[in-house]
Amino acid sequence: MNIAVEPLRGESANERPFEIVERKGQGHPDTMCDAMMEAISVALSRTYLQEFGRVLHHNIDKGLLAAGAVEKWFGGGRLVKPMQLIIGDRATLCFEGQYVDVGEIALGAARDWLRKHLRFVDPAQHLQCRVVLGAGSTELADIFARPGMVRGANDTSAAVGYYPLSPTEEAVLKLERYLNAKGFKERFPDTGEDVKVMAVRRARDVELTVAMPLLAGSVASEEGYFARKELILQDMESFVGGFSGLEGVQVSYNALDRPGRGLGGVYLSLLGTSAEDADSGQVGRGNRVNGLIAVGRPLGTEAVAGKNPVSHVGKIYNVLAHRIARNIYLQVYGLKEVYVYLVSRIGAPIDRPQLAAVQVRPEAGRALAEVVDPVREICAAELAAVDDLCMALARGEVSIGCS
Repeated sequence: MNIAVEPLRGESANERPFEIVERKGQGHPDTMCDAMMEAISVALSRTYLQEFGRVLHHNIDKGLLAAGAVEKWFGGGRLVKPMQLIIGDRATLCFEGQYVDVGEIALGAARDWLRKHLRFVDPAQHLQCRVVLGAGSTELADIFARPGMVRGANDTSAAVGYYPLSPTEEAVLKLERYLNAKGFKERFPDTGEDVKVMAVRRARDVELTVAMPLLAGSVASEEGYFARKELILQDMESFVGGFSGLEGVQVSYNALDRPGRGLGGVYLSLLGTSAEDADSGQVGRGNRVNGLIAVGRPLGTEAVAGKNPVSHVGKIYNVLAHRIARNIYLQVYGLKEVYVYLVSRIGAPIDRPQLAAVQVRPEAGRALAEVVDPVREICAAELAAVDDLCMALARGEVSIGCS
């Protein structure tokens, strides 16, 4: 296999004059939509493996979470209209004469995810689901009937991954996970799961803008809201004060708030997510597979969530590219930064990409020629083991950025 290894020119992400990084937490509508579609893919894969001994054709990567409607007031609120989840695209409905209840599997997986990740969302009461999954095309379905362990790619697609994360990227990832972690929610149970963090770095100074609602049922007044908000902000500032590699870290929390405007000047939520009434979600608009939306980095255009884990390179290659970049960085001495590009051709085995290219930024004094062979060896080994990655994706053991 021809694996291209090239030098990476210019400044690293952390050396550039500015950097912009975003993360959408588990209660953000886009993340919710991604996570529920991925949960459905995992549930279908599990059923196909149990019933037929193989993962069959499906792609559950067309989904929309339409916002509902609520009424809120200080001290409570009520549901007016539930959220609506539209579950779309293709799945194997019947195989070898055996019917698969794809709709029921999809509904169960989506509802189970909500119960586990959003404390105040009752899927029976707060969510309506519409399943519009149809049978796949004959040619794409035939990929799964062809011989061989490694499937042919069911799309022509490109992916990119990189490593390591910059200090700014690490800060965004850590802060959102901290705010949605069990310990924080135990200390501040009146905060919702709809957390969004945006970082803007100029030189060494970083501004972090955080959005996270307070729960209407726990806030008795406008004064109580702003008093609680101040305590939460102090906790955040204490946490980010320990970040390494950054200076002058500032946090803005719920920046739209304005005292004296009553309900119009505070960020309250009844259920902990803006999908209750303010914002809809869609597959592919959330985090990339490393959990971030880093504007200055190369970004693939594929929506990863819900795609078939054993044949759709839009999923497999995005995860694999980040994995290869990480392993190269950790195993090859003297590299500052690694980027990996993978391109598939539809029908070709997924362990044989049309293009596998690695860009490396060696440390000062480290020559490119010294790293080419080990870089190629790692890339080739990861591609040879892609079937193991596919099965781990099918079992839901690999993060795709929405956790």
